[in-house]
Amino acid sequence: MQISSFGNCGALVSDLQLASLSDKELSELRGAFAEYGLLFFRDQVLPPEEHLRFARRFGKIVVNKFFKTTEEYPEIAEVRKEKTQQTNIGGGWHTDHSYDDEPALGSILVARTLPTSGGNTQFTNLAVAYDALPDHLKKRIEGLRAVHSNTHLYGENGLYRMTDLAEQLGGMDRVGDATHPVVIRHPESGRKVLYVNPGHTIQFEGWDFAESRELLDELYAHVQQPQFTSSFDWQPGSVTFWDNRCTWHMANNDYQGQMRLMHRVTLAGSSLAAA
Repeated sequence: MQISSFGNCGALVSDLQLASLSDKELSELRGAFAEYGLLFFRDQVLPPEEHLRFARRFGKIVVNKFFKTTEEYPEIAEVRKEKTQQTNIGGGWHTDHSYDDEPALGSILVARTLPTSGGNTQFTNLAVAYDALPDHLKKRIEGLRAVHSNTHLYGENGLYRMTDLAEQLGGMDRVGDATHPVVIRHPESGRKVLYVNPGHTIQFEGWDFAESRELLDELYAHVQQPQFTSSFDWQPGSVTFWDNRCTWHMANNDYQGQMRLMHRVTLAGSSLAAA
């Protein structure tokens, strides 16, 4: 197994097949996942049953409340955009499941049908971004908690309900909020991580919306700087495995008139502790 850094955001793992990992390779992969928080794989042969088997070797699977799943494998969510659709799922910066009381550990995404061009996924590293924050911002957010929600996206009057993705979504009756520390201590790496994201973070606990928005926008602008980000160019056989506790991601919507289908398995996490 070879690991090559993707700058400050992720690593490419080669000379490895996820469908036939030895126990030693799995242990090394756990270490790499804790270190980088984002792993890219090429040339994988990972049919759905092997996708699930790899996920189970890494942790417990959690099923998303809103995505449709495959008919044969109800633990695999479909991230689908048809040729005729204009809106894509995950087209803005976000962190999966931050609206849950116990946010997801990570997500494993496998390419199934790809457009001829476009459809890259962007990532950013929230541990590196936190380290680079000015001291005055670190002091300002120390001890804060933030409210994360899914209602504005998946609820009855949510953003996605007003688009051509509405028929692919369910779970309107399962929307809700959760509150988490703004700066968490990563459970495996021990690093401090800035845990807010544009997709789901609504405001700081005890702050009004406008005051919250001003500071959140400042933090978001910082995290999106190029030195913290990377872009993954999907190819047949590509897989990504990201840590939802220390990354954001965003799917580019630049392939209109073409279909894109990905299979996603999400791993259950635990409550997050303040740094």
